[in-house]
Amino acid sequence: MLQDNSSANAQDPNEDLDDDIDTDEGEDEEQAVPGPVSSRHGPSLTDTLFADLAIPDPILRGLNDLGFSYCTPIQERTLPVTLRGGDIAGQAQTGTGKTAAFLITIFKELLETERDHPTAPRAVVVAPTRELALQIAKDAEGIGKHCHFRTVAVFGGMDWEKQARVLEGKVDLVVGTPGRMMDYMRKHLLDLRHIQVAVIDEADRMFDMGFVDDIRFILTNCPRDRQTLMFSATLSYDVMQLANRYLHDAVEVKVDPDRVAADTVEQILYHVPEKEKLPLLLGVLEELAPHRCLIFCNTKRAGEWLDFKLYHNGWESQYMSGDVAQKRRMKLVEDFRGGKIEVLVATDVAARGLHVDDVDLVVNYDIPQDAEDYVHRIGRTGRAGQKGRAITLADEALVDRLPAVEKYLGGKIPARVPTADQYLQDLSPSFAATKKLQERSGVRKPPNRSRRR
Repeated sequence: MLQDNSSANAQDPNEDLDDDIDTDEGEDEEQAVPGPVSSRHGPSLTDTLFADLAIPDPILRGLNDLGFSYCTPIQERTLPVTLRGGDIAGQAQTGTGKTAAFLITIFKELLETERDHPTAPRAVVVAPTRELALQIAKDAEGIGKHCHFRTVAVFGGMDWEKQARVLEGKVDLVVGTPGRMMDYMRKHLLDLRHIQVAVIDEADRMFDMGFVDDIRFILTNCPRDRQTLMFSATLSYDVMQLANRYLHDAVEVKVDPDRVAADTVEQILYHVPEKEKLPLLLGVLEELAPHRCLIFCNTKRAGEWLDFKLYHNGWESQYMSGDVAQKRRMKLVEDFRGGKIEVLVATDVAARGLHVDDVDLVVNYDIPQDAEDYVHRIGRTGRAGQKGRAITLADEALVDRLPAVEKYLGGKIPARVPTADQYLQDLSPSFAATKKLQERSGVRKPPNRSRRR
């Protein structure tokens, strides 16, 4: 029952997939872990130092290299339990540091115990989306830099045989999505009988995506005496039922359960006619000049149109949705992370799975139908103790969704009246006519654009 209360030689999880991913030769990949946070003065940090906890020196060195000194609230609450080997059912919003919490726990366990099998993985992390699985693997490289462990990531949407090869040889930590992991387990390419620590991340999302039976299968094939950590944005009845069945004397930890949106995100609402949304967006972008901006639309058509408009008004923009091939999506995320893309326009497929740090601005070009999607969207900014800004454009067609969002938030989104100089003229050509020309020429984004910023 629940109680109330990668080293320098670590393998890149995509090492065997390089010929499937279009990347520029010689490009320096930006570290995927959160940006440096060296003091406790960030709004989401506590007074507890990592150095004050029972964390082995190689892990502390990795944290120090990343500029991490002080714990976030979820880390402060969970690490004293998990570092002693206890199970956790943790509730925390996105961007609160739960990934680091379970990676620190995993690496401590692996450092302080011996292998009982020469090649089988010793820890497993199950994530609902490909992007999240890859992000966790990248975070593991940073935090475990001095631990001499091999982390591999397996997920759908990539060549089955090539991903199977990353499981060959000694593996310490495997991170993956449920479907692909089960494929390899059934083919006896992935052996979870020697797992010491199992992590289920974003458990509520697993239920939303219909993965609960897969999670049961994976946990059932792990040893009974493993340590199990489960994290979720909400500890719903279904999540708690799963926790009660597969966790042992787990401690339930809720960090700010009543605070739906992180207090590091400044939320701004503009009531604007639909025909004036684009001019206002152009003006806001020009005014704020974000280094990385993520814009959410509700439909594929709207996203393609907005990407076109932004690009032809001088912004380095790209568009991503569920219809974009996985290799292309991974390339877009890396380019966004590396600064090649200033503005990424996306549908809600990216709201949960996209983990890119230092996003300055999130824009809800459309109000989402689901209030929870609003929270997931704006959670892409204001991460790891840093401040972020989220702007919502409420037009006459979608404003009726606003009350449900504000009810879910537990308060009104602060509204502002746009000034005349915040509107910029759209200098782009006709979307329909240009798309026809592009289809005939095969050139998606010609270099001759209307505005050079």
